[in-house]
Amino acid sequence: MTDSSLPALSDAQLLERHLEGDTEAFGLLFLRHRDRLWAVALRTLCDPEEAADALQEAMISAFRRAGDFRGDSAVTTWLHRIVVNASLDRLRRKAAHAASSVGDEGTLDLLAAQGPAPATIDPASLRDTTLDVEAALRLIPPEQRAALVLVDMLGYPVADAAAVLEISVGTVKSRCARGRARLLPHLEHLRGRDLDRGLGAEDENSRNRTATGSVSPGQGGDG
Repeated sequence: MTDSSLPALSDAQLLERHLEGDTEAFGLLFLRHRDRLWAVALRTLCDPEEAADALQEAMISAFRRAGDFRGDSAVTTWLHRIVVNASLDRLRRKAAHAASSVGDEGTLDLLAAQGPAPATIDPASLRDTTLDVEAALRLIPPEQRAALVLVDMLGYPVADAAAVLEISVGTVKSRCARGRARLLPHLEHLRGRDLDRGLGAEDENSRNRTATGSVSPGQGGDG
């Protein structure tokens, strides 16, 4: 099989080729899902440098531990799980500092006191909304943040998020509900403007649709 045929392989086949010693297979697998994996790390950590480090650590781990993949889930689910775990590890290491940060709380109190925002939306406004949401996300527990990022911000079905996080569907829903309840007091000033844009929220039917076997539809299957 020539290298030119690699793009036609499924994710599972690429992982198998990697285990067989193909030096290009894992790189192609990563490139196939890079954007979504990066989004998970960035949204979870709310810090580009931290996200880049977490993604690098996760891919090194996946590269070295490819033999541990048992095929009981999609390769994309496995990759996302490693990225989420790497991101959560970083969050937990700095959780005490974030939780005790008076500056973050004070900033959010000021945001909440701003009142209703203008109805018109411009790029700068959208950017401000993203920053507000990221600041609020830093205040909720890592596990709730991870669930919200997958379901509300990146639009994964609840069942797929459960597979990535290795928890039940009910636990995902519970963490999302608790996370939203903690976020809303800090983001109330965004209502009527672009809160949905900042959160990336989808309708309830979309969030609760059943799993498709891959958390990244249309980006390579696991045949």
